[in-house]
Amino acid sequence: MRDDGTLDDQQNPGVAAGRSDVTTSSERPATSTTATGDTRPGHHRITSPGGTTTRSARLRNLLAPGRSASGPAAPGGPSRRPGRTAVALAAGVTCCLGLAALAQARQETGADTAARAAVAGADLERRAAADADAASRSLDRVSATPSATVSPSAATPSPTTADPDTTRAPAPRKQPARPADPAPVAGLTKAQMANAKVIVRTGREMGVPRRGLVIAVATAMQESNLYNVASGVLPESQKYPHQGVGWDHDSVGLFQQRASSGWGEVGQLMNPAFATRQFLAALQQIPGWRDLPLTVAAQAVQISAYPDLYAQHEWRATEVVDAHLAVV
Repeated sequence: MRDDGTLDDQQNPGVAAGRSDVTTSSERPATSTTATGDTRPGHHRITSPGGTTTRSARLRNLLAPGRSASGPAAPGGPSRRPGRTAVALAAGVTCCLGLAALAQARQETGADTAARAAVAGADLERRAAADADAASRSLDRVSATPSATVSPSAATPSPTTADPDTTRAPAPRKQPARPADPAPVAGLTKAQMANAKVIVRTGREMGVPRRGLVIAVATAMQESNLYNVASGVLPESQKYPHQGVGWDHDSVGLFQQRASSGWGEVGQLMNPAFATRQFLAALQQIPGWRDLPLTVAAQAVQISAYPDLYAQHEWRATEVVDAHLAVV
């Protein structure tokens, strides 16, 4: 009880029960206007020592530290912890901050992606322009000015500006190696094989068939053993290259032909090619020589005292001729 004889308000300490600004619940109107202007039954103003208090003011009082729901905390008393409403409000604020941060991160990521896409697009455009320029290039360069004209001489690339790959001369074909002389066959020496080669080559130049070549080689085997022989009774014959000296009258050369019988001059008969032409020309004058036995055909040309001796060289002469024909 106060000194003035009034009772203290138990609901609101410090406010006199008999003050004119405090009314009892029975005297309060059924409807009242709230701070928001709403007039609803059952709602009324809440008075406090500081004046009229709305619901938002009560919420602020709940969140303010050290305050109770009905007013300021007593000095030195324990502070009241926020209720469920404060926890929910704090959670909502935290969620809003998280969403804002996420939106900002997405915006930054989108900006970075857009920048990368722009760079990639510029690179693709540059490559496309380079490819288009490379595809349009050719050996015939024209001016970029539409009014320019190109003369026929300008359209042809000069050797100094042309592509080396297009002006490179084709590599020369390697000529086949000339066949080497065949190795000696039929027991002959290299000198004998060389003389046989002259006979085969000369006969082919004259168009003589293989049969005539075999007859000529066999005859030279019998007459001179396939050596170019000079005569001991004709000192003149020894002035020419020779491979031996014989003593059968004035017979000389591969076929032992005699200058006194009209075969030719001594110097001519010492030439193996000339002596071969003389023998083959005489052989071709014999009727049916191709069908005659070798010894008969050779005797018809040589008129030898031993006509049967030519036949013994036929197989060797055939082997030698075939060896030379294989490389000619």
